[in-house]
Amino acid sequence: MPDRIAYLPLDGQDDSIADPAIQAAMAFGAALGCKLHVTNFAVDVPPVASPIGGYMINIEGMARATEERVRAECMRRKAMIEAAPMADKAVTVTVREIAMGGVMGAAAIEARAYDLSLVPVQDDAGPQDMARALVFDTGLPVILVPENGTAAPLNHIAVAWDGSRVAARALNDALHLLAPGGRVTVLTVHGEKALATEDLAGNLAATLRLRGFDAKAANIALDGRPIGAALQAGATEAGAGLLAMGGFGHSRLRDFILGGATLGILSHLRMPVLLSH
Repeated sequence: MPDRIAYLPLDGQDDSIADPAIQAAMAFGAALGCKLHVTNFAVDVPPVASPIGGYMINIEGMARATEERVRAECMRRKAMIEAAPMADKAVTVTVREIAMGGVMGAAAIEARAYDLSLVPVQDDAGPQDMARALVFDTGLPVILVPENGTAAPLNHIAVAWDGSRVAARALNDALHLLAPGGRVTVLTVHGEKALATEDLAGNLAATLRLRGFDAKAANIALDGRPIGAALQAGATEAGAGLLAMGGFGHSRLRDFILGGATLGILSHLRMPVLLSH
């Protein structure tokens, strides 16, 4: 059977992701049985012509200093990753220089050659630009891994289910990662939007059992919580090691307008979450 390879892109300009978060993502990928490819993106700052401002501010010098600082951080991260215990044969690491402003697009294009992407997320770091780019531009699953994410074989997954196309995509992507004999909990949130049938979660769980999966349904009430928080709480209470859900969003004037659940997950990650679009 061919090896599954996970892709982990790191933006050298983003200093909000500390080494423990990167190491947590690497360990989670290894627990899934994946080999790993890491790309550290350095930045190429184009020359800036400023005949007036240049007399007072050394713009060209600042640009070159930025390039050097970012490249140094990329090389430091590369050395840290190569020194990790799992890096012997399972990890390849590169440093790639990209024009300023082009990192997210380059990462999305590069990610399409792999099986899935991993995005390390610092505690309460806010919405993740890299995660958005990968979820909506690659066509492949993206797993967000919090700094405190537990690395273990995926024996139990929870699936946020509303019967939509993107939820079906997330379900299929997650089932491919489930360990043999693993369990599935189907989560449906009531009180957030109209559902096609009353027992949506129960119907899917029954179908999964017919397919040979150990599956059960769990209906969740919002109880005043944001939907992203309710889903993560439901998955945690069920004992799942991963929450799988569809990523909702569309492009308007180059800005992503995100659904409430997707935005909540990106802003307040509490467990590993697989997003598919």
